[in-house]
Amino acid sequence: MNWKQAPLGPVQTNAFVLYNEEREAVIFDPGGDGESFAAALKKENLKALAILLTHAHFDHIGAVDHIRDTFNIPVYLHQREAHWLQDPAKNLSVNMSPEGITARPAEHLIDSEQSLTVGPFAFRIFETPGHSPGSVSYYHEPTDTVFSGDVLFQSGIGRTDLPGADETTLLSSIHQKLLELPEDTTVACGHGPVTTISAEMDGNPFLNGL
Repeated sequence: MNWKQAPLGPVQTNAFVLYNEEREAVIFDPGGDGESFAAALKKENLKALAILLTHAHFDHIGAVDHIRDTFNIPVYLHQREAHWLQDPAKNLSVNMSPEGITARPAEHLIDSEQSLTVGPFAFRIFETPGHSPGSVSYYHEPTDTVFSGDVLFQSGIGRTDLPGADETTLLSSIHQKLLELPEDTTVACGHGPVTTISAEMDGNPFLNGL
């Protein structure tokens, strides 16, 4: 199994495509550029099985419906943000255009920390709120990767000046969930370059004292 990173949408949010030798794939956070992203997936002969959302801010959901409809696949999202896809005020796109950015409701709502299997892909889901109340991180042990959205970045953490965000909660999520993963785990971040748990434990200035 392997994965690819694809910056998409107005703020170049990282979508990730996890795939196997049979070209089956799951898509994380398709944030925009739906037509070109779908064309790229088809060019790679990838058979998408599902969309997994780390959270429902506008920059992570802009191409959800296009990818969902192109491949006829379901969407997974935490229940705390169940209504954010349809509500530009909650997904923070209300000021971007008259209609904002919306998507239809998710087919599957995550309600707890749990194991998730999608086709041949198995994940451990961690609830990692703080940047948003329904933020989750998907740990994929076979590739030693955690797809964490906007929780932890290279030398940074997610914004906590947004509605529903809280810095203390975010730091607790990072410390109690992500930093407990093996140190060689790759952190597939929502923005910027990927990093590792060990690199952030050693050098992230926001995590001093943790």
